[in-house]
Amino acid sequence: GKSTVAKRLAKELGWYFLNTGSFYRAYTLAQLNKGLDPLDKDSVLETARKTVLTVENGSICINGVDSENLLHTPLVDKYASPVSSDPRLRELVTNLVRKIAGNMNIVTEGRDTTTVIFPNADYKFYFDASVEERAKRRVEEQKGVTYEEVLASIKKRDKNDMEKEVGALKKAKNAIYIDTTNLTIDAVCEKVLLAMQKH
Repeated sequence: GKSTVAKRLAKELGWYFLNTGSFYRAYTLAQLNKGLDPLDKDSVLETARKTVLTVENGSICINGVDSENLLHTPLVDKYASPVSSDPRLRELVTNLVRKIAGNMNIVTEGRDTTTVIFPNADYKFYFDASVEERAKRRVEEQKGVTYEEVLASIKKRDKNDMEKEVGALKKAKNAIYIDTTNLTIDAVCEKVLLAMQKH
């Protein structure tokens, strides 16, 4: 998916990779780890303000502990979208991501990366794929989950993400659209690099 391509591109270009969605997942995980309700927006915000997120070697650390491999558990999957719908938390994440990115050359991905976080990015791409293909990819990635569960989860998340008041999933006007449904990761990377050369 997006992360795989973004990581590959970052490596090819010698740039840093930053996944903005991981920050919301990390705050969701921090809230769950405290045994607190991930749907209580005020409580999540308080947790976020007291939690130190850093990026070490491409992995998200929560208060200094590498937590990257815990960000895609079914429980975090379930709550990451509602957690990320709080405009106050989105502002916190936007500022944090911009601060971490600084003046580095980065490849980043996320639902509102090109519209909100980095509206002046030099290169913008919008990847799309059928829900069926995305579910298939996620099942291959995550062992122990069924295709039906993942498909239902993705459909629900898409609906939430498109209806969000803040940080809704939408294509930036000047982003290049790429349908990745029938493309390999190599083919997607090739398309992106080609477009960057032409730009």
